[in-house]
Amino acid sequence: MTSLRQRMVEDMQIRNLAPDTQVSYVGHVARFARYCQRRPEELGAEDVRRYQLHLINDKRLAPTSVVGAVAALRFLYQITLKQAWAVDAIIPPKRPQTLPVVLSPEEVVRFLAAIPDLKHRTILTTCYAAGLRLSEVLHLTVADIDSHRMVMHVAGGKGQRDRYVMLSPTLLHGLREWWRTTRPTAWLFPGQRSGHPMDKGAVQWACRLARFRSGIVKPLTPHSLRHAFAVHLLESGTDLRTIQLLLGHRQLETTSRYLRLATTTVCATTSPLDLLPRPVASGGSPRR
Repeated sequence: MTSLRQRMVEDMQIRNLAPDTQVSYVGHVARFARYCQRRPEELGAEDVRRYQLHLINDKRLAPTSVVGAVAALRFLYQITLKQAWAVDAIIPPKRPQTLPVVLSPEEVVRFLAAIPDLKHRTILTTCYAAGLRLSEVLHLTVADIDSHRMVMHVAGGKGQRDRYVMLSPTLLHGLREWWRTTRPTAWLFPGQRSGHPMDKGAVQWACRLARFRSGIVKPLTPHSLRHAFAVHLLESGTDLRTIQLLLGHRQLETTSRYLRLATTTVCATTSPLDLLPRPVASGGSPRR
């Protein structure tokens, strides 16, 4: 490991960035250096600008993908190398305000029923039942399941924030069935390597297979179940603030985007056209 990389890793550790974020940032910086064929400390604002155009025009990356590279380079030059020009010169692209596709309750049932493996089905059911990110589910421990209070403890979520979420009685039954099968002692869903949780890749692959088996044509990832959780709660009358706490969002604005997806709530609103006074029937003469 080079001294610059070591320094950047230490800076990220001091700021308590998530391990996945640290790996991502280091990877982005390494690709940037390979593209420019020079050490990062020898490069400047014009090189960063040229690299951004390369990602957009040559690699044809989506704005959301470019955002990660920009964030890594801003951290490198602003925090680690302390370059004053980094704040104004490294500008992240504007993210498009797209809406995710949401599964209906019937599609969720079809999807989960199409997963033959008990472990994969239990993991993805937990994603939907509690609105958890896949990484959060895979890092659950046996001790995180509190059947007395009917809550689950989510440790070290996004932004390193802990929270509690509801424990569905139906989910608890499924978790107990899974526990009786393998008797895990530490991680609720242990991986093949001893002492490590299950890897994301296996679950993502199981998700793709289940989508094919179920015949669902909508785009579907484990995160789609988190979106469905939020929208289905909103459509059933749960207030936005409660959903924010369950999802672990820092800002209510992030949660409020689900208002645009709750069609049974938003689209059921009466149009003002239907509230207008009825016009006088045609052919009649107005009374004097």
